[in-house]
Amino acid sequence: MNKVSIEVKNLKKFYNNSQAVKNINFKINKGSIVGLLGPNGCGKTTTIGMMLGLIKPTSGSVFINGQDIDSEKNRTNLLEKMNFISPYVELPKRLTVEENLKVYGRMYGVNNLGEKINDLMEKLNLIEFKKRKTGELSSGQKNRASLAKALINDPEILLLDEPTASLDPDVGDYIRGYIENFASKKGTTIMLASHNMNEVERLCDEVMMMKNGIIIDKGTSKDLISKHGRKNLEETFLKIVRG
Repeated sequence: MNKVSIEVKNLKKFYNNSQAVKNINFKINKGSIVGLLGPNGCGKTTTIGMMLGLIKPTSGSVFINGQDIDSEKNRTNLLEKMNFISPYVELPKRLTVEENLKVYGRMYGVNNLGEKINDLMEKLNLIEFKKRKTGELSSGQKNRASLAKALINDPEILLLDEPTASLDPDVGDYIRGYIENFASKKGTTIMLASHNMNEVERLCDEVMMMKNGIIIDKGTSKDLISKHGRKNLEETFLKIVRG
């Protein structure tokens, strides 16, 4: 039996009179890569924020390795095993790439930190920017620096919100390959929120479609394409969100 890494139960989030997330439920098995797809404003980023314990649910629970992330007793230990990237959360702009990675590496208690930083910067093509302040980087360079931060602690669970946004096709393809190899080697559990349907088809074992705060369908890319009678995942996505 597969071990469940993430379990979301009856999760809801209200902002004033608006309900961003409406009673969603799902499980993600250890080592799986699951895509969370939906139009802007459908509740994806709010869901990820609640999974990280950064946003308090109005009701419902998020369990990481069987432990409630909302518990003060559990949160610190659980977050040490997790990491994330989001276009809505920037690294401190006045610190260099290297300084940022040192700060986060120390927060996570990473051993052999200097060696780890050099390895990540080399693999993510950041060496030439190591002494540059992150506020001076292009959007694509910032994205790679944020991904290096997300991998600094070799997380067991990785939440990726648009990890290849603003990257050119060549670099984006390289990063997708890097994430794929990293997950395979480490057995990492990944939730991927993305608007790149080719990326989702390539990386994800399962896909969840979200609309108006509700998960309205889920399955493998192949099964969803077949179920909705479309040629690819992008056409399937458009049918579901417009339907």
